[in-house]
Amino acid sequence: MPEVPPVPGASHLNDADVASGTLAQTGARGPLADRVAAAFATGGALARTLPGFEARAGQAAMAAAVARVIDQGGVLLAEAGTGTGKTLAYLVPAVLSGQRVLVSTGTKNLQEQIFFKDIPTLRASLNVAFQATYMKGRGNYLCLHRLERVSEQGGEMAHDVFLPIIRAWAAQTVTGDKAEIEDLPEDLAFWNEVAATADTCLGTECPYYDPCFVTQMRQRAAESDIVIVNHHLLCADAAVRQNAYGEVIPACHQLVIDEAHQLEDVVTQYFGVAVSTYRIEGLAKDVEGLAGSDAVDSARTGEALVRAVGSLRDCARSFFGALAAAHRQSRDARTDDRVRATDASLEPVGESASRLAGALAVLESTLSEITGGNTADGGNPASLPESAALIRRTRDILDDLRFLTRADDPLYVYFVEFRAKGLFLRACPIDVSGLVKERLLSPMRAAILTSATLSVDGSFGYIRDRLGISEASEIRLPSEFDFRRQAVLYLPPHMPDPRSAAFPMAAAREVVAILTRTRGRAFVLFTSYATLRAVLPAVEMALDYPILVQGTAPRSLLLERFRATPQSVLFATSSFWQGVDVAGEALSCVIVDKLPFASPAEPVTAARIDALREAGRQPFDEYQVPLAILALQQGLGRLIRHRQDRGVLAVLDPRLRTKRYGRRFLSSLPDAAVVQNLADIEGFLIV
Repeated sequence: MPEVPPVPGASHLNDADVASGTLAQTGARGPLADRVAAAFATGGALARTLPGFEARAGQAAMAAAVARVIDQGGVLLAEAGTGTGKTLAYLVPAVLSGQRVLVSTGTKNLQEQIFFKDIPTLRASLNVAFQATYMKGRGNYLCLHRLERVSEQGGEMAHDVFLPIIRAWAAQTVTGDKAEIEDLPEDLAFWNEVAATADTCLGTECPYYDPCFVTQMRQRAAESDIVIVNHHLLCADAAVRQNAYGEVIPACHQLVIDEAHQLEDVVTQYFGVAVSTYRIEGLAKDVEGLAGSDAVDSARTGEALVRAVGSLRDCARSFFGALAAAHRQSRDARTDDRVRATDASLEPVGESASRLAGALAVLESTLSEITGGNTADGGNPASLPESAALIRRTRDILDDLRFLTRADDPLYVYFVEFRAKGLFLRACPIDVSGLVKERLLSPMRAAILTSATLSVDGSFGYIRDRLGISEASEIRLPSEFDFRRQAVLYLPPHMPDPRSAAFPMAAAREVVAILTRTRGRAFVLFTSYATLRAVLPAVEMALDYPILVQGTAPRSLLLERFRATPQSVLFATSSFWQGVDVAGEALSCVIVDKLPFASPAEPVTAARIDALREAGRQPFDEYQVPLAILALQQGLGRLIRHRQDRGVLAVLDPRLRTKRYGRRFLSSLPDAAVVQNLADIEGFLIV
């Protein structure tokens, strides 16, 4: 596996270097660096065209570092505190370089901000002609071939209700992006019937290949200078690049990974293996669609497919039932939706797994007969691409099922995941550092990884270790915000241990007391649904402020309601800890119940702890604490988003003061005044 090349002349600088502007003058200067410096200078292109723009030393320093790595190659780790303006700091060098640059974001919100706000701004400011493309995951786009197939079928209510809407939209859409259909529910299961997924793609054999929305998106990207994706698409694309289908991102040799602190989790997800009730049922429905279509020549052939699908469903039902029974016994239903699986725990499902494998093999054989018959007899060629794609999917599921039920690869952790009505058997890589290096970084001439939270204890050592980065240039830029003036950190003086039964009610009392003084206007962020559910009723009884709760509506709708509803309070868990931006007085307080340690019972976390311990390392100090520090920084980072914002940060966990590692957390938090008196909260907000 090739090493990541160093940046020639790279420097490892501290905050004092950055504050004095040293970095902007460090290393070799060239035409790109000079043009970037001129753009950010007082009186430069950005100042002339952007209302209120002011030259910031940190932003200019980061832009200079990005220009240098694009010009000379290598890897740059850039921690840019909130308010630095890191997005423009990497976009300006990217645009001025004249090279194709791939930008990957952790959230859809940032992706949209870059494409719809920042890109037009730079077109107006830099006087440079360039093209940009905004790419989402394949599942967001309509598949014209699948739409035609579904239109030939009928019966289900969702089919009758939503199909006419989608067909009418398909006739006039340019992008095929489902986000254009305002009346389409975010979690509509029917969309999966017509989505352009990699699993169902027929590739160049598809009769709709040229007008395909994914094909056109890829062509636009291939003609663009700036290609904007998200981490999910970046990793999904990297995972399928060795296959013949599914790749959509064009070749790029310059990569920016924004919100890079999320990368390990996303790589873990996309380079894993899974067989689920949804995956089996999706295959079964598509085979049924083929069996009932004109592409199948005879009734006998269609009947054979229907019988094979019936057997597949029966065997899948038996397998997943046995899988659930074998693992639900040890499942803590209060907290866990994932249960670790081993060769021993999977032994009771061996017989049903063999039957399911046999049903998949029969289905593959039946589909192969159709393909062979068409080829030999000159029959209907329309079934060839579809049956070939279904054969590929069937083989993939069969291979994955065999790998998962053996559960013998020491590089993977195996687990059963209970999710809504679905059941998954999964395996994920324990250590993704090699995958990140090989699949994402090594193919790039230049790679910039940036976030507001990348360092722990003043070092990039943790993120380097987790992502397999051996050589890199580094820069840490402090926040532009004055936290001493804009925020206070409230640490209640008398809280029970967060692991005790007394904690939820004590937390509820503190939340009520804090929200009374802030007049609502708060995020209350929990590390688990269990504590959220325990605290919520007491708060609802004590306060009249509008309370919004995660899970009662889609995330985007909850945020809209929060922004629009005066004095509202949002109760939420992990998905609201990052990627959320609420400016102004609408959000004047962020309360965190506990230090966000990942549960050591969670299978992936447990496997990583075990691996570090077996390597003679200290998993708590080297993995669990740093991971929790970055998560806490992200959660509290929701509060101060602009220089005019003011508010209260509150952490209810007493371990910040009582445990040795608490000092590591405190030193990572914003430099705000620490208070322990509720009156100080009220006094701060009144000023």
